[in-house]
Amino acid sequence: MAATPEAFHWQAASRLIDEYPLAWVISRAFSASPLPLLAERDEDGMVVSLLGHCSRRNSLVKDFASDPAGLILFNGPDGFVSNDLVSERNWGATWNYAAARFEVEIELVEDETEEAINRLLEHMQGLGEDRWTTAELAERYQGMLRAIVAFRAHIRRFVPAFKLGQGEQADAFEEIVNGHPNRDLAQWMRAFHEAGG
Repeated sequence: MAATPEAFHWQAASRLIDEYPLAWVISRAFSASPLPLLAERDEDGMVVSLLGHCSRRNSLVKDFASDPAGLILFNGPDGFVSNDLVSERNWGATWNYAAARFEVEIELVEDETEEAINRLLEHMQGLGEDRWTTAELAERYQGMLRAIVAFRAHIRRFVPAFKLGQGEQADAFEEIVNGHPNRDLAQWMRAFHEAGG
């Protein structure tokens, strides 16, 4: 049985967060910072929150301490799609992209700061024996840790924004995917199309 459109968009957003973890985190007071975030999933694999950390001096910390409402924007692969890629001359150029918007409630979780840092390092570097760890910072690490605070963004609303060739004629779609210079975007288009997007 095919996934519902909502479930399908959640799956695509989950992949987007994993592959493109740097997101804009925005407070209701319009403070904004690009910060790397990790998806936290429930037992069914559904993304329910996002874990991140930032400097305590970041204006977001003060904003979220007084008003936890926020907005998080993830941007994945994107690119201009030129008519030069399509043999049909009356086809119009466009821009394709993968993005996701989350309305969230931010909770500062100071006691999880070190865990948030380590989880991000594991996500980005893997668990290989030769990977870098915070232990290599030696005595500097504790001072750095005191200057950082972790936060959890509880998802309240999700708005998908995937424009990846839906509605294109089959021939034009194949020409775009085969010829687009941004191969990551082309791969997302192909995967999205094959999954029924």
